[in-house]
Amino acid sequence: MTQLTFPQGFLWGTATASYQIEGAAGEDGRGPSIWDTFSATPGKTWRGQSGAVACDHYHRVDEDVALMASLGVDTYRFSIAWPRIQPDGTGPANPKGLDFYDRLVDKLVAAGIKPMPTLYHWDLPQSFEDRGGWPERETAERFADYAAIVGARLSDRVHTWWTLNEPWCSAFLGYGNGHHAPGRTEPAAALAAVHHLNLAHGLAVQALRGAGAEQVSIVLNPTQCRGEEEAVRVVDGIANRVFFDPILLGQYPADVIERTQHHTDWSFVKEGDLEAINQPIDVLGINYYSPTWLRAKPGEPESDVGPGTIGVETYTPDGLEFTDMGWAVDATGLTDLLVRIHKDYGIATMITENGAAYPTGPGEDGEVHDEERVAYLRSHIAAVHDAIEAGADVRGYTAWSLMDNFEWAFGYDKRFGIVHVDYATQQRTPKDSAKFYSKVIADNGLDR
Repeated sequence: MTQLTFPQGFLWGTATASYQIEGAAGEDGRGPSIWDTFSATPGKTWRGQSGAVACDHYHRVDEDVALMASLGVDTYRFSIAWPRIQPDGTGPANPKGLDFYDRLVDKLVAAGIKPMPTLYHWDLPQSFEDRGGWPERETAERFADYAAIVGARLSDRVHTWWTLNEPWCSAFLGYGNGHHAPGRTEPAAALAAVHHLNLAHGLAVQALRGAGAEQVSIVLNPTQCRGEEEAVRVVDGIANRVFFDPILLGQYPADVIERTQHHTDWSFVKEGDLEAINQPIDVLGINYYSPTWLRAKPGEPESDVGPGTIGVETYTPDGLEFTDMGWAVDATGLTDLLVRIHKDYGIATMITENGAAYPTGPGEDGEVHDEERVAYLRSHIAAVHDAIEAGADVRGYTAWSLMDNFEWAFGYDKRFGIVHVDYATQQRTPKDSAKFYSKVIADNGLDR
């Protein structure tokens, strides 16, 4: 058995998202978001469930911060609900909304936990979607205003800001295949959303810097593509490089533009946009759950990965284990992804989400013995160490998720938490995975 020790100063944390845990959807001036609307639309979420109550975190902040402190985490990545700050996405701040996050940040700091807010984790104010949503330039411009408001209030106590969470999901699941809010299936709109999300990031970075933010970045969910070379290049373009390249290099991949010409001419990219997007960032947030396997299949229609993927098929090799989401477990993909980013882009990274859904609940002893999740976390944390040994500059690891929560279109059917939530009573019960993770944090490492 080998002891893997992480570099001094490596950050260990947990993560959540506003709509998934807060509840209080109609309280203290919060406006409706696209997820409120989507969840209220029959057939869109599992059993018609929504985040209206979720984990009731809005009323249980003290309990949840104490829970994190008991685990010993260094940092907490949470998201701020735009419609709680600006109910219709514009205009002056809603004081009660700002106050909630101000109190949360104060409580985290008092507990010795570094706050890492995400400005956008998918809960777009519905009023913006009514005007066209992310395919429209106005949404990006107003996002910068929102960033300035929140940054001015919180930047003096925030460790790292994340502008957007997984813009691939916002663009392609929201506007391409309709699996997520707002549920549209318009490839051209999805590509316009890609650009305006990238632009929103760049404008928000500038706004946050202007408000005194020290560390600013974005969270992406790149996929580690495996399989046939040309199929990998096609999917890598629309899943990864369409975000990596403008943000880090100031350009869009020429092959992506060429492969999507049948949908759009990309005229939504205006003069100065790429310079605005290509802002210096301090670290790149990486969410990872599973790789994607690919092969050529002539005649195959465009995949759910995104527009421009005609003739490519996704598949899963035999012999792998799967989580409750149906995602293959392959920790080596995380090592390969981190090393690739280091070699191709030379930027420091942080794991901002990594975890697994399993249905394990309390046993007769009242404890949650989630051995599969412990094994998943162990293998993936070890994979991060392997990437560091291979030269990647990885600054931290943030487990998804602190607690079971509303899992978007899957409702409450999928449980990612290291803490079990009884949704009827809101009782929190740390699982064996929480105890395992707490020891990893205390030891700054683990045995393999």
